[in-house]
Amino acid sequence: MRQHNVLYKDKRITMATAVSQDYVYLDWAATSPLCDEARAAMEPYLVCGKEALRTGQANPNSLHSPGRLAFEQLESLRKRFASLVHASRPSEIIFTGGATEADNTALIGIASAAYAEKQRAGFKGTPTVITSSIEHEAVLEAAKYLKAHNYNVITLNPNAQGFITPDSLQNVIDESAVLVSIQSANSEIGSLQPIEQLADITHQYKAYFHTDAVQAFGKIPFNFTESAVDAASFAAHKVCGPKGVGALYVRSRIPYNAYLLGGGQEGARRSGTQNLLGIAGFVAAAEKAVAADEEGELERQLHMRDFLYEQLSRLSGVRPTTHVEPRSRSYLPNIVHVLVKGFESETLVLRLDMKGFGVSGGSACASHSLEPSHVLVAMGVSGDEALGSLRISFGRYTSQSDVERFVQALKECIS
Repeated sequence: MRQHNVLYKDKRITMATAVSQDYVYLDWAATSPLCDEARAAMEPYLVCGKEALRTGQANPNSLHSPGRLAFEQLESLRKRFASLVHASRPSEIIFTGGATEADNTALIGIASAAYAEKQRAGFKGTPTVITSSIEHEAVLEAAKYLKAHNYNVITLNPNAQGFITPDSLQNVIDESAVLVSIQSANSEIGSLQPIEQLADITHQYKAYFHTDAVQAFGKIPFNFTESAVDAASFAAHKVCGPKGVGALYVRSRIPYNAYLLGGGQEGARRSGTQNLLGIAGFVAAAEKAVAADEEGELERQLHMRDFLYEQLSRLSGVRPTTHVEPRSRSYLPNIVHVLVKGFESETLVLRLDMKGFGVSGGSACASHSLEPSHVLVAMGVSGDEALGSLRISFGRYTSQSDVERFVQALKECIS
């Protein structure tokens, strides 16, 4: 077992790099392990030499036979993904290098094109983009970029239970709005936002609505043929697919400017040679994730979520961050979030890791920050309390025994 030193609060601590076979991974909201279906879908592409040309490894934008074969496979995968989210046509799906790119592209690409559209219609004011304070950094940083480029950016705060209410949007939106971007599900506490109501309000002011659907995909259904949502972002690694692959849904005829410029791939909407290997794994994993509800998997996870909230609430100094009613469908079935009095989350994460349990103190993208979670602060949780937060998240490979053992491990850590 190799060891390495980690700088933690100005002190060097030694941690093992090996992971034991009985390690219990409870950080699925950060990333999920690759599933068998994704691996099997990618295997045909993992060949070398001349054989690679017969399995779709050529550039799908080339005109020769290997290129046309790769293109046919790419378009078949696009159709399969489009059917999962009930897009009106496959061309509404743009494959990207991940959800961060999809979020950046949606905010910057749609906002700039929508602003130009408003200007052609006679609008002479400052364009407004509306988002929330509990979004992923990929959305928040893109909003900062737009603000630096002379857009008015309005940030909505959630209520104490982690929801962006329709009234909060109605109170600030006006005719200057070009884009509203509100996540489908929060990645820390799991609250499911009323995106259809928010999208309807957005359209009353002739603006467009985007949602970061990364955490929600595979846990709630998406039907964009019937939905009011204009654009949505997805990531493969949140549904047991490979990392570095994502997708952006953009409804036909929505104004859109390409964000990545170059060779004009993806119908001139996202330049760069497509990652056919990764896309194949993404689509296979997504199909399995979408089928989870029919297979009873989400019901099983819902039971584990309720069990954890009940058991953890009994531990001294531990309280749920929000009140999640048993069997509530207003929160994701696979995320549990608690506050532990008298401890900092980094300490608990390391202690639990040494006991063989992997959890987080919040979003993986901010896991090395010693600042309290921006999500919890926006919800009104005090800074001291927020520093003691724990997020436990799980998925299809998590067993009831795993969560029962976790409860005992946490009890030992805080005793």
